[in-house]
Amino acid sequence: MERAKIAEAKRVVVKVGTSTITYSNGKINYEKIEKLARIMTDLQNQGKEMILVSSGAGAAGVGRLGLDAKPSTIPGKQACAAVGQGILMHIYERLFGEYGQVVAQVLLTKADMVNRHSYANARNALQEMISWGVIPIINENDVVAIDEFKIGDNDNLSALVASLADADLDILLSDIDGLYTANPKTHPEAKLVSVVEEVTPAIEATAGGVGSKNATGGMLTKLQAAKNAMSAGIALVIANGENLEILRRIMKGEPVGTLFVPRENHLRFRNQWLAFGSKISGQLIVDDGLAKALRQKGSCSILPVGITRVEGNFDSGDTVSVLDQEGHELARGMTNYSAEDLELIKGCKTGQIEEKIGYKHYDEVIHRDNLVIL
Repeated sequence: MERAKIAEAKRVVVKVGTSTITYSNGKINYEKIEKLARIMTDLQNQGKEMILVSSGAGAAGVGRLGLDAKPSTIPGKQACAAVGQGILMHIYERLFGEYGQVVAQVLLTKADMVNRHSYANARNALQEMISWGVIPIINENDVVAIDEFKIGDNDNLSALVASLADADLDILLSDIDGLYTANPKTHPEAKLVSVVEEVTPAIEATAGGVGSKNATGGMLTKLQAAKNAMSAGIALVIANGENLEILRRIMKGEPVGTLFVPRENHLRFRNQWLAFGSKISGQLIVDDGLAKALRQKGSCSILPVGITRVEGNFDSGDTVSVLDQEGHELARGMTNYSAEDLELIKGCKTGQIEEKIGYKHYDEVIHRDNLVIL
């Protein structure tokens, strides 16, 4: 994708990190939020369809409660989020309202996405709001989310929302200019990467840890979000949100930040749910030959002969993650066999399946139609 094509994007998700809308002490930066509301409303008035994924509820709660730092306990974090979410939404409602823009609060959890009917309901609700000219403001529902069903960071939440809403572009605004060849804080010679066509293991190795003390997402989560967006046919840009005018520059196709080029075709609805909504119940580690085939061919089935290790406790019909020997995620899919059976048939040829477990319903552990390449 050329940068100029970004200007043609119709539906756009903008994710702002905690560091973008708060000061270093955790207090709300009203000037930045007012500018964000003005620019997003202006883009909406130009005919774009804007969606906002906003961090900052926890930090807002810390500030209002007068705490020195975000609590370390889960109940404490949830309580801060409960206080802060209302504060944050009130600010957005008031400032967007100054420019005549209607907004809506949407709180999601991973649990909402696990059930395919809930996934479809969330998708339909988003589509309806957008058709009414509303800008949805989305965050994870931290107050009720538990670890097992927690999305965990708003970078990946934005990619999930972009897929749900059939967006053309996902913009991650943070406190870093984009992807560098190395960590620029420790390697001054590191250079900004302008365009990424594939998130390779080498690129993932450049990802650092968590950024500022109030944020929860580092470059690794942004790369995970980029992989998910690219798989769904959605362009993603990582850029520095210090000056929010960068939003206009991105939308004009200027070469700022790092552009992750999408694959050509959007995922079908069912595969969107497999990739982004369904609960990952286990992992299949595959040999180098199968890993290479998945990377190069893109579409192939998972046979038992290519599986070297099975992790997790899952049943037939569950969604599992497919990893290479180094632990890099290659794909996700719906397995035809349980973990118990796969322990017996891993590394075997298809003709040995019945001998090993007493039956054979399928030659493939995961058929290509039930597999999403990431």
